[in-house]
Amino acid sequence: MLNRCEFIGFLGGDPTVNQTQSGTRVANFSLAVSEKWKDKNGERQERTTWVPVVAWAGLADIAGRYLKKGSKVYVAGKFSVRKWSDQQGNDRYSTEVVLQGFDGTLVMLDGAGGGSGNNRTGDYSHDQSRPETPQDFNQDFEDEIPF
Repeated sequence: MLNRCEFIGFLGGDPTVNQTQSGTRVANFSLAVSEKWKDKNGERQERTTWVPVVAWAGLADIAGRYLKKGSKVYVAGKFSVRKWSDQQGNDRYSTEVVLQGFDGTLVMLDGAGGGSGNNRTGDYSHDQSRPETPQDFNQDFEDEIPF
């Protein structure tokens, strides 16, 4: 079976990072995912869906350290429905995308500084241009196969 969700969007607020009783770190944040289209009258329409995301352990550390309100990110993880009880004892359900272990992916799409482009922890940007290939790189591999 496959349980994987992927989203690209902007953080609606700074992540909140907490620690479980066993010491595992967990970060929670909401991702604004917008879709745009033209209606039958040709007018532009936009709808934003708020996706709750829960990141665990190392990904929680990354979220807490580098993400902030407005950060553009790609997330991929498991869709989860969590059951909990409110103060009156009523059962409630929350849906969320869980980023945990090898099943979780968190990619910062606007650098380590977040949505405004300001880096609080230094310059972690890198050149995303195509790397140069060596001039003497030989793409004809037939001569090098030993059998």
